[in-house]
Amino acid sequence: MAETLISPGVLARENDQSFLRQQPVAVGAAIIGPTVKGPVEIPTLVTTYSDYVNKFGSTFLSGGQEYSFLTSIAAYNYFQQGGQSLLVARVASGSFAAASSSVTNNQTVTGTTYTTGSFTLSAALIAGEEVRLTTAGGDLYRFIASDAPIPADDVDGKLYFYGTGSTAAATATNLSAEMDAALDGLFNVAAFSDVVAISASNVGGTYNSSTVATGSVSSFSTQVTLAGGSNGTGTSTAFTLKTLSQGTIMNSSGSEGVNGTLVSGSADNIRWQITTANTASGTFSLVIRQGNDTATTPVVLETWANLSLDPTSPNYISKVIGDSYESYNSVENYVEVIGNFPTNSRYVYVSSVDTPTPYYFDNNGTAKAAFTSSIPTVSSGAFAGATGDLFYGGGAKFYENITGTTNLQGINATDYNDMISLMANQDDYKFNVITMPGLNIADNSTQTTNLVNNIQSRGDAIVVLDPRAYNSNVSQAISSALTVNSSYAAAYWPWLQTIDPGTSQLSWVPASTMIPAVYAYNDSVSEPWFAPAGINRGGLDSVVRAERKLSQTNRNDLYEGNVNPIATFPGTGVVVYGQKTLQKKASALDRVNVRRLLIQLKSYISQVANTLVFEQNTIATRNQFLSQVNPYLESVQQRQGLYAFRVIMDDSNNTPDVIDRNQLIGQIYLQPTKTAEFIYLDFNILPTGATFPA
Repeated sequence: MAETLISPGVLARENDQSFLRQQPVAVGAAIIGPTVKGPVEIPTLVTTYSDYVNKFGSTFLSGGQEYSFLTSIAAYNYFQQGGQSLLVARVASGSFAAASSSVTNNQTVTGTTYTTGSFTLSAALIAGEEVRLTTAGGDLYRFIASDAPIPADDVDGKLYFYGTGSTAAATATNLSAEMDAALDGLFNVAAFSDVVAISASNVGGTYNSSTVATGSVSSFSTQVTLAGGSNGTGTSTAFTLKTLSQGTIMNSSGSEGVNGTLVSGSADNIRWQITTANTASGTFSLVIRQGNDTATTPVVLETWANLSLDPTSPNYISKVIGDSYESYNSVENYVEVIGNFPTNSRYVYVSSVDTPTPYYFDNNGTAKAAFTSSIPTVSSGAFAGATGDLFYGGGAKFYENITGTTNLQGINATDYNDMISLMANQDDYKFNVITMPGLNIADNSTQTTNLVNNIQSRGDAIVVLDPRAYNSNVSQAISSALTVNSSYAAAYWPWLQTIDPGTSQLSWVPASTMIPAVYAYNDSVSEPWFAPAGINRGGLDSVVRAERKLSQTNRNDLYEGNVNPIATFPGTGVVVYGQKTLQKKASALDRVNVRRLLIQLKSYISQVANTLVFEQNTIATRNQFLSQVNPYLESVQQRQGLYAFRVIMDDSNNTPDVIDRNQLIGQIYLQPTKTAEFIYLDFNILPTGATFPA
């Protein structure tokens, strides 16, 4: 059809203005704290509370009583109030490791144990003293102590020299190093203080009855006769799985009871089962089961069908399940990914494939006989070897008993330091509010200060803080809050009583446990730039009562001290009744809704600007920016976030000298809307017959 009319007529044209514009990337809250299980010091995203429980657990026992961590209570309430995504950074005391399990096949191996032995040097050997090792086959190896300079070894004659050492331990170290090098391929030798330990390099009993003797000239005494090697046969390992979660809670191994139950099986750990195995096709199926299920009623968590041990196959087990895991590097403060293929399982990764079957089929399409025994057998197993206890010591403190810097829910305040530092990484970890319930400004100033400073440097989130521990008063809460000065932090008080979702018991929790849920509800029913406070959006439905009922005077004092009071009203319940940040200087940014407005706008506009990096610095590029930012700010204005705005990105602020410096300048002017926090109602009493004012 012609686009213009030459002769009289009607031209119907289309102008599609319905294109959907890019929206901000949605981010949620972040919590730093202890959990029952899960990867330690690896921030992990969860999208539902059930997802949280699967990855991080729910309740635990301490001193014979059931508890929940504040992290779990915060996660539950956050998702209950409309939260969409939660970044959980688990902290713990001590060293933690994952559990592993080997899946066997029909491939037989000869030799199941090693020949071993050890002897102790009672004192430092003097020059000329000799250690002789005679193998079971009659070969003699001589090791002679010597002062410096040490003579050259006579390898053909099996004669070796080593330094005497000043102590028995030093001699043992020198001797073991010389023996280990000389006996390479036969024995492995190591020293532990003054003890020299020897083991055969290969399984089996070949080197049983080998002897070690010490002495000089012709006087020697046998110190140890090596033994323990076994020539039995057994099955080999097809592949090994490791759990993504860490800690002894993941150990499910042990004898099976009635109906295939595991003694150590629980809802928090797992087991595996090979359900099918086909040597003709070289494939098998693996399921991950819950640790406390039974043979008749298995609880299947994941199913992986048609797996292969052939590295050239698209169904290669390491490709399908994944062989990668994450590890926090505390020296360089980042999470490194170790492995080749991304892990798709929620529970395990493949740590090794011990009997791979490359090119499983021959040219005729028949399985190679050498590989058929490598396929795992139909069997089941559990996991073992995990380390790391839930609590660093006895007498762990929970709920309202939390105080100080040590034994906070079984860990120390210093255990939070790594994750506080890591959360400064704006590129890898996205969130708009962060909290660490259990720590407070008064007792844990190092951690709270560092977190606020890191978030302020990021500029894209707000920190929710608790001023004090349980059983504090108004003046104490105010004095603690006044030590922080930042619009990127907000404090709430007092503590709150709620029903623990895991134990169903009434429990006292700090306000920071519940406030992310208030923010989530606020955002689900309105917008981030609305105040997360008041009867409409600040109600705490899951709170039974506050630690104390605040009077009007209490609320006045707290608000003047930049502490957001949590009030109790008859017939209404417990309500967040303040929305101040901890910024001391009066400005628009001393309110939570304005700070969150700026966080939202900066997030979206920065995302738009990121697409312009390395683009040509021309009018077209500037117009591309303006065409996305202006409509978005107009929509914010229509949704009551702004009174007015203006965006300037033209020749006035992008002069030739700016362009020559490879810079693109944009200036954004905003007039954020303010909340009605102080409402004055004047009731005027007029005499009869008086005229009402216009």
